[in-house]
Amino acid sequence: MWRIARDSKTLDLNSPYSYVLWCRDFAATSVVARVDGEIRGFVTGFDRPEEPGTLFVWQVAVEEDWRGRSLAGRMLGHLADRGHRYVEATVTPDNVASDRLFTAFARDRGTELRRTPLLSEDLFPGDHEPEELYRIGPLDVPATSGDR
Repeated sequence: MWRIARDSKTLDLNSPYSYVLWCRDFAATSVVARVDGEIRGFVTGFDRPEEPGTLFVWQVAVEEDWRGRSLAGRMLGHLADRGHRYVEATVTPDNVASDRLFTAFARDRGTELRRTPLLSEDLFPGDHEPEELYRIGPLDVPATSGDR
């Protein structure tokens, strides 16, 4: 997972240790996609303590050779179908891939996607863009083929 995140060149890279702990402590709200025993993508998330039924997506990553095959959307759908009514994530303005993923996910679920400012750039060290909150839901509508 760390290698895929590093090679993405777009994700904020966490320590290798954090990815190992994430798999231990948040396995119920995270998923990996394996092909021939190798991890080709992952979605990490957690249940928001103050918002029961809300999955917060921490990171989504797919190996470059596996992009464009709806892998991220299928992993996201798999997690959302574990009893979540809402999905949240933060997205920077330049992250076109995440915007497309979450927009398509909401469209395929026939539900709303709300974008609101959440974290301003002055909260981050260095040259980091602001983070906008994406909130998708409610997810009580059956999925279409786009995320299966």
